[in-house]
Amino acid sequence: MSAVLDHHDHAHDHEHHAPTGWRRWVFATNHKDIGTLYLLFAFTMLMVGGLLAMAIRAELYQPGLQLVNPELFNQLTTMHGLIMVFGAIMPAFVGFANWMIPLQIGAGDMAFARMNNFSFWLMIPAGATLMLSFFMPGGAPAAGWTLYAPLTLQMGPSMDAGIFAMHLLGASSIMGSINIIVTILNMRAPGMTLMKMPMFCWTWLITAYLLIAVMPVLAGAITMTLTDRHFGTSFFNPAGGGDPVMYQHIFWFFGHPEVYIMILPAFGIVSHIIPAFSRKRLFGYASMVYATGSIAILSFVVWAHHMFTTGMPVTGQLFFMYSTMLIAIPTGVKVFNWIATMWKGSMTFETPMLFAVGFLFVFTMGGFTGLILSVAPIDIQLQDTYYVVAHFHYVLVAGSLYAMFAGFYYWCPKWTGVMYNESRGKIHFWWSLISFNVTFFPMHFLGLAGMPRRYADYPMQFADFNALASIGGLFFGLAQVYFFFFVALPAMRGIGPKAEASPWEGAEGLEWEVPSPAPFHTFENPPKLNAAANKVIG
Repeated sequence: MSAVLDHHDHAHDHEHHAPTGWRRWVFATNHKDIGTLYLLFAFTMLMVGGLLAMAIRAELYQPGLQLVNPELFNQLTTMHGLIMVFGAIMPAFVGFANWMIPLQIGAGDMAFARMNNFSFWLMIPAGATLMLSFFMPGGAPAAGWTLYAPLTLQMGPSMDAGIFAMHLLGASSIMGSINIIVTILNMRAPGMTLMKMPMFCWTWLITAYLLIAVMPVLAGAITMTLTDRHFGTSFFNPAGGGDPVMYQHIFWFFGHPEVYIMILPAFGIVSHIIPAFSRKRLFGYASMVYATGSIAILSFVVWAHHMFTTGMPVTGQLFFMYSTMLIAIPTGVKVFNWIATMWKGSMTFETPMLFAVGFLFVFTMGGFTGLILSVAPIDIQLQDTYYVVAHFHYVLVAGSLYAMFAGFYYWCPKWTGVMYNESRGKIHFWWSLISFNVTFFPMHFLGLAGMPRRYADYPMQFADFNALASIGGLFFGLAQVYFFFFVALPAMRGIGPKAEASPWEGAEGLEWEVPSPAPFHTFENPPKLNAAANKVIG
């Protein structure tokens, strides 16, 4: 065994220079390069999904049909949802996991480097298939991102392309999850017990188990849809004795844990940034770990709160109503812990902290609207209205996306070796925060007034709030373009003051013990840790 290790270390000595040219990226097995590829892919898909959103908001700027017909409008809403969820948010968090988990636990790389490469490259044909489905006969899938039957049974060939793309994305997620679980459980530095692990690693470990549990459920649902379409089965087709509501049960058994898959890694990122800029340890570390696990378990028993209007018996409504309210408790524990961490801390408000506090504020608002929707009689009124659209954008855009931006600004010096431009970062934050709220806050009132979602036209009484939302949406999109060209690109090109190994005064963790930028091969020999704190002692 020692001979193998010696050979391994010796082999690394000849590899300190990174491979160059296109081969470095196509054949990448280094976790940092694959993390970068994931993040670039996710940002590209964010821009594509954003363009579709701009087309939706342009159509809704005023009553009447302006730019697109209702069929194309439904294609835009469907593809916007699919691309943002499966092409932007999930791959971005996998990118963060690839970059940060080995650095945070003192591992040399991810456990399965070639599988890591394969799981990334599966995403390219999947993303391309989704985008190109617009050019297939009959246009892109137009059944909503939930792909409900019986609409999916009536779509053109693009539906099959969409199902194929979803299978590829699901396979990629499962492989990435296996990789993350094995890396965290088997490759931590000596002395780093599970309960000494950074919170980002904890949230991703739990997220990875969720992904492995629910991605096959989605695969089953869309495969049953495929066989209904082409092989004569009648799972969801009432004409053959099938039940469209069964599809909803299967989909939401996947779909609700999926919501937490998209927010738990965000909780992990924020749990690093708030302590760093408060100059305090995270308040209640153990309770944060248990709260994360509780959220994951409870996410499996609340799925039918999406289905209060399907004719569910009152007993079922009560069960799902109360279980949904219950999930607010561990989430509230987290919010309390973050606020308690900031309490009497020596806080400074650099851009990562601004995004983390912005996340806390707006995610909490989104959580409260979710609590309101958990009440069955209210939900029956607000089902499929813009109130629901406002709710999940507050949770996912202001939740997941803000946490990603916070993570980018926080770890950017470690990734690139240079400090981003602080004043531009603050412009990006305030521009994003204000335009986001201008876009989505009016949607609460539209929903309360009864405006249904996925409609290309609406009566005159909804005009003012829709115009406001469309203008806000345009500015929010431009803020992300500004971020790419004036913050991310200069940092990626190495423009800016050189970053120290640990540029943030209050930051703790193994990632701050290595130089900035992090070397191509980091921990060739696992660092030895002080048992009391994750500090390198040898």
